[in-house]
This record gives sequence, structure tokens and C-alpha cells, in this order.
Amino acid sequence: MSTYLAVDTATEACSVALWVDGKAREHFEPMQREHTQRLLPMIQAILAEGGTSVSRLDGIVCGIGPGSFAGLRIGLGVVKGLALARDLPVAGVSSLAMLAQRALQERPAAQVASIIDARMNEVYFGAYRRGAAGLAEPLLADRVCPPQEVPALPEGAWLGVGTGWGRHEAVLREALRAPVAPVDSAALPRAAEALILGIPVLEAGRGQSADSLAPAYLRDRVALTVQEQASLRR
Repeated sequence: MSTYLAVDTATEACSVALWVDGKAREHFEPMQREHTQRLLPMIQAILAEGGTSVSRLDGIVCGIGPGSFAGLRIGLGVVKGLALARDLPVAGVSSLAMLAQRALQERPAAQVASIIDARMNEVYFGAYRRGAAGLAEPLLADRVCPPQEVPALPEGAWLGVGTGWGRHEAVLREALRAPVAPVDSAALPRAAEALILGIPVLEAGRGQSADSLAPAYLRDRVALTVQEQASLRR
């Protein structure tokens, strides 16, 4: 049987998950800035619990965002280091897809609007549906935009997940033009769902070299200008 590790550091949590001989386990810790200090100890701990080691991995799954620039660099840096040293294939998984996957597993929904608060009065948006084998597949491309500019959703019932709902729910509901309920506004991406989405990619031989693994930032700046900050305060 195969052994796979998954890592996610894209948002206000750090998580790792491990698949060994058909059994999955996960460590998940909410945090703001401790990803650098906690990630490697969490990997070491979960490998020990699974009775395995990095040398026995068959591939690594990595959360590639969108999310925090700093958090993503930490996760991708560790994954690249582990994978390149052992010539392991990797699979990158969207943070928004991870949110959708968890929602599809927990609720009787077929479509999910994953929305993460991107700050700067913007959100990361993704629309997903239940696809083959119950895996989340995109209906619309992931994007970053102001909450009032999210695209209208296709017809049907929708479930809303992600921190963007907690901050912009009223605006989002008006812009999406579709019934969305219930909403889990505290949900964060987790490595357990990255594992679920990434393993089929690796086992199908579609993993990539760690050299080519890249973050899905969706935008190329991380802060508002002084003028934009003043405008928001007004």
C-alpha cells in the first residue's frame, strides 16, 4: 500500500495529514504566525504515529492557496525540500477546493460556494460541485475580487463555507443571486481534504516535480496603498 503526506499552511491554521495503508490521520492547529515553528514538528509527530518516515513516502500533497503569502511560502518550501531530496512526486490542491471537499463530505449538498476572506476588502472565491467518487470539482475558476463582484452562481441549491462569509455575507448573497445555506463561516482549509483530493492525482501518475510546484496567490500585491487605507476608513 502507498504512503502519502499532505501539508497545508495557507490560512490561520497549520495542518498535516498522513495516509498509510488505507488509514488516514490528521493534526490540525489554529494559529496566526507560528507556522514556521510548528510545521516540521507536526510532520515528525504524525509520521511517528503512523509508524513510518519521510523515506517511505510515495508522494506529497500540498495546499497551494489562495491564502497568506507568508504561510504559503512556508508550506511550499518544506514540501519542496522533502520532495526534491527524495525525488517524490507532488500534487498541489486549492484551498477553496479543500473547503468544498469537507462541506460535501459533511452535508447533503451537491454544490459549494467556497469563499475565504482575502482582506483588503476582497475575497477568494471558488464554486465547486460533487464530481466523480464524491470529489470536489470546479464549476467556476478560482478568483480574487471584491465581495460585490463575485459571479452569479449557476442554478441549484448551494452550501456556503469559508471565512469570507463571516465578514461579507449580506453582500455575497446579493451578488451570488442563488440560495446559499447553511453557511459555515468559520471553516478553514485542512490537510485531510488535501489528502483526499491529491491522492487520486498521485496514484494516476499525474503528480508533478516539486520544482514546478507553485502557489496560487491569485493576486500580486499584499497590502493596500495609504490612499486605499484612508478610503476604507472613511
